[in-house]
Amino acid sequence: QVQLVESGGGLVQTGGSLRLSCAASGRTFVDYALAWFRQRPGKVREFVSAINGGADSTYYAASVRGRFLISRNNAKSTVDLQMNSLKPEDTAVYYCAARSGSISVTVSDYDYWGQGTQVTVSS
Repeated sequence: QVQLVESGGGLVQTGGSLRLSCAASGRTFVDYALAWFRQRPGKVREFVSAINGGADSTYYAASVRGRFLISRNNAKSTVDLQMNSLKPEDTAVYYCAARSGSISVTVSDYDYWGQGTQVTVSS
């Protein structure tokens, strides 16, 4: 069992930055790929970014590539998402997720989820 707790959401203006953090507890952290998903109002949950256990492979959705940066600290069992150049369409609830094994972009491949943190970008 892995428990995930997100933090760092909030309200920011267009063009601003936010840093989301996710703290994990439970099983061996390095065995898990970690990802960020988001769910915009009225939309299905969608993939944002993921990082593998060794932190040497990352993947981004096209909509955030070049603006967002995912990182993890295996010693502290945390994964962060640095979000820059934020746009109103980035407004969503952001979720941290974990799965044993390799990176996936598919919601159903992830076994563990945090409770989500709200990010609101004002225009």
